[in-house]
Amino acid sequence: MYILIIEDDITFSLMLSTWLKKKNFVVKAVSSVSDAKQEIEVGSYDLLLSDFRLPDGDGIDLLKWLKGTERSVPLIMMTGYADIQTAVQSMKQGASDYIAKPINQNDLLLKINELVTTSKTQEPPDFPSKEYIEGQSTIACQMYEYVRLVAPTDMSVLITGSSGTGKELVARCIHEQSSRKKAPFVAVDCGAIPKDLAISEFFGHIKGSFTGAIDNKTGAFQTAHGGTIFLDEIGNLTYEVQVQLLRALQEHKVKPIGSNQEIKTDIRLISATNENLQNAIKNGDFREDLYHRINEFAIRIPDLKERKDDIMLFADHFLSLANKDLQKDITGFAPETIELFQSYHWPGNLRQMKNAVKYATLLATERYITIKDLPKDIMASPSTLIEGTSLRNDAHEKELIQKALIESGNNKTIAARMLGIDRKTLYNKLKYYNLTK
Repeated sequence: MYILIIEDDITFSLMLSTWLKKKNFVVKAVSSVSDAKQEIEVGSYDLLLSDFRLPDGDGIDLLKWLKGTERSVPLIMMTGYADIQTAVQSMKQGASDYIAKPINQNDLLLKINELVTTSKTQEPPDFPSKEYIEGQSTIACQMYEYVRLVAPTDMSVLITGSSGTGKELVARCIHEQSSRKKAPFVAVDCGAIPKDLAISEFFGHIKGSFTGAIDNKTGAFQTAHGGTIFLDEIGNLTYEVQVQLLRALQEHKVKPIGSNQEIKTDIRLISATNENLQNAIKNGDFREDLYHRINEFAIRIPDLKERKDDIMLFADHFLSLANKDLQKDITGFAPETIELFQSYHWPGNLRQMKNAVKYATLLATERYITIKDLPKDIMASPSTLIEGTSLRNDAHEKELIQKALIESGNNKTIAARMLGIDRKTLYNKLKYYNLTK
C-alpha cells in the first residue's frame, strides 16, 4: 500500500513515516497543499493522511481539489483541533475518516485497514528515484524545480557540487523525467578511466587495434544510444580526449579505435564536476568550446550544511535503508544525536551521512541511535554541540555538557571531543556551572 502524508510538522511527519514503514507501507511525505497536489498528479496512492492546518491552506482545500479532479483516493484527516465541526466539515467534503492528535497508532492502523485492502500486485508510484529524496528546504526545492524544467528538453546539463552531494542521482532524476527514460542511462566516471583507455571507453575499439584489445568493445556512446550518457568528473579528461569528445557531440557520430566506419549516435549529455572549470579554462586544462557545449544548462547541488531543514529527512531515509540492509529495527535518533547532526558541517555530504548512519545502525543496541554509536570522525569534528549551535542560554549549554559527560561515561577527554572543545575549556565550564563534583 502506498501512502502520502501531508504534514508540515517535520518531526511528527518523520515519526509517522517511520512507524508506517515498519508496518510495511510505502510512504512519502510532503508539507503543503501545493506539494500534495503535485505529488498526487504524478504518483499513484492508496491513501492520503492529511493534517487539517497546512501552511498554504487546509485539508478542506485538498478535499475540494480532489473532488474537482474526480480522484477517488481515501483521505484520513489528522488534526490537533479535533472537534465536531471540523470532523463534520471534513466528512462533508469527502474525507473517509478523521483522527485526533496525538494519534493513537492502533486506532490509525485500524482505520487504514478498514479503508483499503492491501494489494501485493500494485505498481509503485512514479518517484524520481527510489534511493534519493528531494528534501524540503528552499534551496533544494529550487534545485529540483530546475530539474523538472530541464528534464523534458534535450539540453546538455552541467551539474556542479562538492563530492558526496549526489550528482549522479540528480542526473538520473533528469533522465527518469525525460522522454528518454525508457532508453539506457550510461554513467562513466572520467576520473577512474586510465588516460590511454578513455577513447576506447567512450567510442569502443576493434579487436587487435592496440595491445590488449583482444575483443571488440562497444563504447559508452553506442551503449547509450537513444538515452542519456552521464560523464562524472568531466574535468579529469585529457586535452586530446576533450577534442574527440567535442567532435562526437557536434557531429553525432563516433568512430571506434581501429575502425574506418563512423557510427551515428543519439544521446543526451549530462556532465558533472566538483572543479571550477572556468579556472581550468584559464589554466589551459579545459577547452572553452567544450565547456559551452556541455553547459547549455547548469545545476548546482548545495552542500548538506546548506540544507539544514533537510538534514533529518536524509538521516531518516538512510536509517530506513540501513535497517533494511542490516536487518535491524532502530526506531530513530536520540535528541542529542539530532542536535549534533544539525550542527555538524558534513564535509563528506550525503555520502558521509549515509555511511555514518549505517555505521551507527550496526552498533546501536537501543531503540534510538545515540552519540556513542556514531563514528569517531564526527565526534572529533570542530563542528560542535556547543560552538556549532545557537545557544539559547546558560542552562542549555549546561545541559549539553551534562549529556556529553553521561554519554562519555564521565570521561573528560571524550566529553571534550564530543563537545568540540579542548579539555581546558571543558574544565573551565565545569567549574563555571559547578559540575566539578
